[in-house]
Amino acid sequence: MTPPDPLIGALFDGRYKIIKKLGTGGMATVYLAEDQELGRRIAIKILNSKHAADQQFVERFRREASSAAGLSHPNIVQIYDRGNAEGTYYIAMELIDGRSLKELVIQRGPSPILVAVNYGRQILAALRFAHRNGVVHRDIKPHNVLVDDEGRIKVTDFGIARAGASEMTEVGSIIGTAQYLSPEQARGAPVDDRSDLYSVGVLLYELLTGEAPYSGDTPVEIAMKHLSAIPEPPSVKRPEIPPALDAVVLRALAKSPDDRYQSAEEMDADLSAISKGMEISETTTDAATTVLAGAGLSAPTMISKAPTRLAPPARPSAPVPPATPPGYYDLENARVRRPIWPWLLALVLAVAVGVAFWIVYRQLDESSSVSVPPVKGLTETAARKQITAAGLTVDSIPTTSSTISAGEVIRQDPAAGGHVAANSTVSIWVSSGPNTVRVKSVLYMNQYAAINVLQNSGFKVAAKPEWNPAKVETVFKQDPLGNYKAPKNSTVTIWVSKGPEPINLPDVRTKPYATAVSILKGNGFTSIVQQPVDSSETKGVVVDEDPSPNSSQAPDTTITLSVSKGPQTVTVPYVVGDDIDTANSDITSGGFTPNVVYQDTPDSSQDGLVIDQTPKGNKQAQPGSIVTIYVGNYTGP
Repeated sequence: MTPPDPLIGALFDGRYKIIKKLGTGGMATVYLAEDQELGRRIAIKILNSKHAADQQFVERFRREASSAAGLSHPNIVQIYDRGNAEGTYYIAMELIDGRSLKELVIQRGPSPILVAVNYGRQILAALRFAHRNGVVHRDIKPHNVLVDDEGRIKVTDFGIARAGASEMTEVGSIIGTAQYLSPEQARGAPVDDRSDLYSVGVLLYELLTGEAPYSGDTPVEIAMKHLSAIPEPPSVKRPEIPPALDAVVLRALAKSPDDRYQSAEEMDADLSAISKGMEISETTTDAATTVLAGAGLSAPTMISKAPTRLAPPARPSAPVPPATPPGYYDLENARVRRPIWPWLLALVLAVAVGVAFWIVYRQLDESSSVSVPPVKGLTETAARKQITAAGLTVDSIPTTSSTISAGEVIRQDPAAGGHVAANSTVSIWVSSGPNTVRVKSVLYMNQYAAINVLQNSGFKVAAKPEWNPAKVETVFKQDPLGNYKAPKNSTVTIWVSKGPEPINLPDVRTKPYATAVSILKGNGFTSIVQQPVDSSETKGVVVDEDPSPNSSQAPDTTITLSVSKGPQTVTVPYVVGDDIDTANSDITSGGFTPNVVYQDTPDSSQDGLVIDQTPKGNKQAQPGSIVTIYVGNYTGP
């Protein structure tokens, strides 16, 4: 039995309450935790204790935090905090409610084509931002890409990332995961942005086909295939993949970085064109041909270079007719003089006999046959009546038509006016209307999944984004509705949520917290967070709000209210009995403003001394407030 995890329920580093374990990796464990200071749920990655003393693991862990912390992008997991506590190291990061792409492929198999393209574009958006900031990820794989319930991608795990081009740092080892590493990583050569694009090509291949382009029993065997094997086009394993997408994947998998895409922007441009049904660049098509031809293969493993174009087989030359041998009579060219009239007479007699026979047959046939009535253009019911009235039977064959109304006869066989034997069958082809297909319901599905389902059913799709309380990019309405039939290749319109319609955020500053909450909820905002702050304002008064007041915000936006903890107070110095100069000095150094009031006294011993003060000494008062001292003024007996 596995012992309970001692961290569950504990307060880590005095701030993060550990709720449950989310997963365990090779060097760290990820927990769900609650930040007690900011009141939000996070994911906290804690280095395993057995690795905490290993400087190699600590450095990799530190590098992950520092690399990702400087990258603020919607498709990169955000790092909130990092540090060391309780004998180990940790990273506090954004909590993603979703699964890794690897889990999705294992559970669901290959992704819908448009969904895979969309995922690839989001990964490229993250890499474009990282590369522009000088960071090469070096370990792009489906395990390190998370997708939430709304289809948004988040790239994580920058543990082996480097700033700019770099080489391996561990002698005799390959940095990265064998199935997804680039040929230059397999060789231990320097890597740059284009190495990440190779890994994206592998990942996209797996999303489309359900498996990586190369596999093997050992990491070394797989690495050698990255260096020497020609990848199969994804369409070999999944025929519906379009040739343009084949070309994009194959160009990304080029052995030489110079033959690949040179930037994430360039690869994204081709994927964007595919998603819009447009042509990809000619450079990509040529590069894919080069990859299939075996360009860039490592010399030790390449037997021969495959030809890029097969030469047509040579046609056999026409045989030369042999010369006519001496003494052989050429029947084709010889002129034989024979009488022709006997043959002409025989031919005329044969024709005459045939015509006579045909006339007799027609007369006999017409007397025992019926004429086929014309029924083309009639309804099926009317056609049946006419055919049966003529003494014939009906064979009705339904057929689809986009131009002929349903129930109308399109054609007949035998044709109208022909004669057939009684009780013969007349076939009629009756229109069933356009070729209709049952429309599948895609309500509440992600728009990319919905588009894929409808397109696979034979429909065109028109997506209309609108404000709606449903999740962003979720289908909330469709026309025609699910389970209705519609003509194949017709358009199904889906309405996609852009999220709740933004509303104006009221200004609740200077108002008591309870009043501010009431105003915000009255305007449709329900997620409100209180953040106590030091302030000279009255306790409980809102001194600031985030987002900014009077800005347009979605109703589900979290509104953070900074609430005053009340003015800070300090102790008033006790100055009764002091002379006026000493009293003024003590009051000023204590952070207060002195106010002198002279008071007549018949007691000469009180002359020039503080008789009383307000507020009283040793009481609490707000810094900067006025302290009034009453100084004796001797007036005589």
